Amino acid sequence: MLGEIDHIEIEASDAAEMADFMKALGYEEKRRTTHHGESYELVPSDGDGPLFEIHTVDGEEVPGINHVAYSVDNIEEVTEELQENENVDQVTDPYYVEHTGRTITNFRDPDGRRFQMVQDDE
Repeated sequence: MLGEIDHIEIEASDAAEMADFMKALGYEEKRRTTHHGESYELVPSDGDGPLFEIHTVDGEEVPGINHVAYSVDNIEEVTEELQENENVDQVTDPYYVEHTGRTITNFRDPDGRRFQMVQDDE
């Protein structure tokens, strides 16, 4: 069911500051979006590793890893499998996120942590 890790989303106290930190480690900015205010997408300069999506915390959010997202080819099929699995909680129907060009399904582990399945529609 799982593909490679598509991205890891980090909630930062200051997204620009965190993006600069990641660049100092060798990441390159792939794009900025208005997703969650201002969001930075960074990839390893050597191309080996997942994308990091970073944005500034807002409201009740706290700094930390918000979720891990896995790449899939058929989001509808994977979502159906998740919804039928009694060990997976709070599975959403797939929905398109215009800012990122992806269709996603969110779900939670037994402790309530959020995970995602992601289909890149671009």
